[in-house]
Amino acid sequence: MDLKMADYCIIILYFLFVIGVGFVIKRKIKSSNDFLASSRTIPLWITSLAFISANLGAQEVIGMVASGAKYGIVTVHFYWVGAIFAMIFLGVYMMPFYYGSRARSVPEYLKLRFDEKTRGLNAISFAVMTVFSSGISLYALAKMLEIILKWNFDISIWIAACIVMVYIFMGGLTSAVYNEVLQFFLIVLGFSPLVIVALQDAGGWAAVKANLAPNMTHAWKYMGDKDANPLGLHFMSLIFGLGFVMSFGYWCTDFLVIQRAMIAKNMREARLTPIVAAVPKMLMPLIVVLPGIVAIALMQPALANGYKIPVDESGQLNYTMTLPSLIAHYYPSGLLGVGITALMASFMSGMAGNVTAFNAVFTFDIYQPYFVKNKSDRHYLIVGKCVTVVGILISVMTAYIAKGFNNINDFLQLVFGFVNGPLFATFLLGMFWKRTTAHGAFWGLLAGTVGAALTHGLTMAEGKGGWIAPLYEIKSGMGQAFIVALVSWIVNFFTTILVSLVTKPKSDEELKGLVYSLTEKQVDHGGPWYKRVTPVALLLLLITIILNIIFF
Repeated sequence: MDLKMADYCIIILYFLFVIGVGFVIKRKIKSSNDFLASSRTIPLWITSLAFISANLGAQEVIGMVASGAKYGIVTVHFYWVGAIFAMIFLGVYMMPFYYGSRARSVPEYLKLRFDEKTRGLNAISFAVMTVFSSGISLYALAKMLEIILKWNFDISIWIAACIVMVYIFMGGLTSAVYNEVLQFFLIVLGFSPLVIVALQDAGGWAAVKANLAPNMTHAWKYMGDKDANPLGLHFMSLIFGLGFVMSFGYWCTDFLVIQRAMIAKNMREARLTPIVAAVPKMLMPLIVVLPGIVAIALMQPALANGYKIPVDESGQLNYTMTLPSLIAHYYPSGLLGVGITALMASFMSGMAGNVTAFNAVFTFDIYQPYFVKNKSDRHYLIVGKCVTVVGILISVMTAYIAKGFNNINDFLQLVFGFVNGPLFATFLLGMFWKRTTAHGAFWGLLAGTVGAALTHGLTMAEGKGGWIAPLYEIKSGMGQAFIVALVSWIVNFFTTILVSLVTKPKSDEELKGLVYSLTEKQVDHGGPWYKRVTPVALLLLLITIILNIIFF
């Protein structure tokens, strides 16, 4: 791929803009709460787009296109099974606890509901997960620049990391949130023409279906037999592993996305944030799944037009490069710059989201309670900025770990299985069963994480895992991640119940506002239906069910 001057101008203009946002926001940063939590001043349309954009990183964009090429249309399950239902549940049932408790982070809520040790365990595991996720974004961008632009891999990593560090260091979470909104529009506008052109070149959706195996173009039809679908999973494993454990575990407990709802101006907007964000999330498969499916169709003999997905060192298709190779094949100069900028925006969005979540959790939930207590607010503001730099440096190191996976989305889902799988069991019991105790939550989280590690160590998928003893072979890395998450949730759930039954719970007075049965219910009053939580949630549920039926 050969970039022209017009392409470089577009890329440079984007870099100057995101850094400029940091300079503008810097003047408003007066306290640690401003830097790490935006002081709950952000309007609904910003929080909603930031909510979806924080998840729309390189893992989402490049990873889901890669999964579309590798697994076919079953990848839409990450949206219509593995996202919408959980986002609606978060807005309707869980945001009142997060927002009403005035907690600054998810681990801080765990401290209020349980105790300090539960908070500490979650804070440490979440901090590790965020730097891994950030590193995956960084790796994806650097690898893309190396392959399609012939830029040096190491130099690309450091330049990109420095740009993200600068605008977060100056403007904190607010700077990241406003840039995420810009990045959302860049991603949509940058990739939409690619979908249209590639689909036309393939001869339309009918031609794509005619040139691919049927199990690549049906979402549910072949899920009744694990050997008949690309994921290698039975539909029950999909529903419970992805649709329940991983989906609810991510969208309902991951501070990265919940942080965007927690900075809303009031309770109603905090609850509406994930629900409004579900609208663009529902449509994202058109931009991030469909291109991958079309890419595989274009490589079939009947449609051969010179397009190919690159191969890795072992000679296997490098699915991670599906989207960059499509851009290189179809976009001319000028539009090529827009496409590359959109890819960079996806990286910036994902990495910045993880870094802002990391610096908040480390400062509020690790440094302040365990290392240096009762210092001035300025002290914690300085620490938050220093932690931002440290988080970027750790992300650079983890970027090199991601090189061992031919689909970064497989790696990312595995990381989520270790952290979010067991965590959702803790939240589900903690919020809806007041008998859950602090000891039960702690030992449940620990047991769930150990269960995830043992499952990964005893199973193999595509040559990965089985580091204890490869007793069971799973068809795909994605399927292995689902199984890991499901086992971790089950182990946590029953361990928490057993330990809670033999230990002392908190009193009802201590749990007011933290448990469903002891919290005043949120009721929509006044205003048009599209500004109320329940009607919008029900409408989105109906549309999601219809989409699953259409693409059965």
